[in-house]
Amino acid sequence: MYAFDYHRPQSLDEAARLLRERPEAKLLAGGHTLLPTLKQRLAQPSDLVDLGAIAELRGIREEGNGLTIGAATPHGEVETSELVRRLIPALAELAGEIGDPQVRNRGTLGGSIANNDPAADWPAGVVGCGAVVRTTRREIAADDFFTGMCETALEPDEIITAVHFPRPKRAGYAKFPNPASRYAVVGVFVAETDDGVRVAVTGAGPCVFRLTALEQALTADFTPNAVDGIEVDAAELNADIHASADYRAHLVKVMAKRAIQKALG
Repeated sequence: MYAFDYHRPQSLDEAARLLRERPEAKLLAGGHTLLPTLKQRLAQPSDLVDLGAIAELRGIREEGNGLTIGAATPHGEVETSELVRRLIPALAELAGEIGDPQVRNRGTLGGSIANNDPAADWPAGVVGCGAVVRTTRREIAADDFFTGMCETALEPDEIITAVHFPRPKRAGYAKFPNPASRYAVVGVFVAETDDGVRVAVTGAGPCVFRLTALEQALTADFTPNAVDGIEVDAAELNADIHASADYRAHLVKVMAKRAIQKALG
């Protein structure tokens, strides 16, 4: 990898200052995407700003009618949290399906959504719950946060601090995993919220997206049968060595049915 300067700030203010002073710096959270990229010399940051020592970025707490999860909280903590299992069990299940134990013990919620990999699990949970992403500068609604393949609404010097998940009335997540990486070939998060039904799909397209036709169908009939009348257009879905666009379109419906069944308990 290329040479860089390493920083381990002890506070959020210090981390934000380092980003402002070093425009070519990169944030290091769990490192599961950034470190392989550096090893392959696909990125050449001037500095790495390691967020691992900032205690205020970690933790899970009940807030209002929902959960707030710190950006540096590992997936494994979400998976095993009794609070998450009690309030939004679908999020604990989602976290438990990410990678393997090594990945879940190092990878973080904030790192996942900041990177916005098209096949990551967390974007589906964030959009599916209608969550709010909190940063050092503002709050961003889930529908406005993910803007394209590996792109978000974050500014260069902006740091995710936490994500607030309103508690849905019921929710479920199901995915068809790549057998090697455990990334989602297709993953579907279904939630009935106070503001209506939300269906978020990951893995199928260049970026997480909502399946509005199914949301409308589930509003009238929240059962797996609602999926039968839905057509998923394959024209803008991903096609690669793992699955064709047509196969992914088929998987969206299969995973949606499974997610609905999980939501129904």
